[in-house]
Amino acid sequence: MPQDTEPSPVFAASARLASADTAGQRSSAGFAAHIADDRLVTRDGAVLPLRHWATDGAPRAIVLALHGFNDYSNAFADAGDEMARHGIETYAYDQRGFGRAPQRGRWGGTDRMVDDAVTAMTLLRARHPGVPLYVMGESMGGAVAILAANRTSTSDGRPNGFILLAPAVWGRDTMNVFERVGLWLADLMPHVEWSPDLIPMHIRPSDNQKMLRGLANDPLVIKTARSEALTGLVDLMSEALDAAPRFTVKSLILYGEQDQVVPRTPVARFVSALPPAAAARQRVAYYRAGYHLLLRDLEGESVLNDVIAWIDDPQAPLPSGADRNARPRLTGRPDPVIAGAPARPSAATTTRRTPS
Repeated sequence: MPQDTEPSPVFAASARLASADTAGQRSSAGFAAHIADDRLVTRDGAVLPLRHWATDGAPRAIVLALHGFNDYSNAFADAGDEMARHGIETYAYDQRGFGRAPQRGRWGGTDRMVDDAVTAMTLLRARHPGVPLYVMGESMGGAVAILAANRTSTSDGRPNGFILLAPAVWGRDTMNVFERVGLWLADLMPHVEWSPDLIPMHIRPSDNQKMLRGLANDPLVIKTARSEALTGLVDLMSEALDAAPRFTVKSLILYGEQDQVVPRTPVARFVSALPPAAAARQRVAYYRAGYHLLLRDLEGESVLNDVIAWIDDPQAPLPSGADRNARPRLTGRPDPVIAGAPARPSAATTTRRTPS
């Protein structure tokens, strides 16, 4: 959900690869899923354009990055470059219907999008054996990551951790009556395209105006949305919200107080519904100045430093201090991670990471 002129999720939203010798997954239809020079070929034969930010030497971690609604893999260009400098190799593909992927502007289907993510995880595990693998999803990509996590297990190569950037968990039952009426109209007219001009409010996805102007001028960023894509997006968000009680994996969940795209209430509900038994391995970070596009905001460098630090040591306090009392500040409920446990170091005593 990237650009300044983009509607809300209800109406209109919300470098090279290694050689192709990676063993593929063959589907019942006979297609062998594999990674090629610049593409991910899925189990049903779809060809999804892919970008790769490689490290100079052997990587110490791999990140599979999943972009948001109407965006595409270039969303992680700056983050991918910076993580590569820290020894973290990043892969990102254009999800179905976005960027240069097939059926641009149409909804690819939740099940297929999640299956694509699971396929990419499996292929990257095979491509980089023994290297920790993380999945990082922004907005819609975060919802896909949540469902993909619940489709995998430690026995079949589940990633080492999940990073959810402003995850799109705005389910139907957390929407108000006007938003539901909008969805009802979208259901009635699935082929209609909705424009940002129809939204009677200004939605600001980031405070980084230069970046937003770049998105507005990027022809691969979709500027409108078909009704059926909006309906599909809300179905995905609803599934992701409902999946919270089963989301038990190690994770870092980041949200900005200034987010105008995914409201705070559904994100707070998602975090509150996470299994208490998993709290010790699930970190929440809450950024007072953060908007929806956290990695690309004016304070995006600080957010990325937190992500890199968490990959390095998921038990250590985040450099920015955004994890301090983050869960209570977001949800209004006690933090099960620190209840009865020793207090974490203060921000003043925490070593902060600076980009190399």
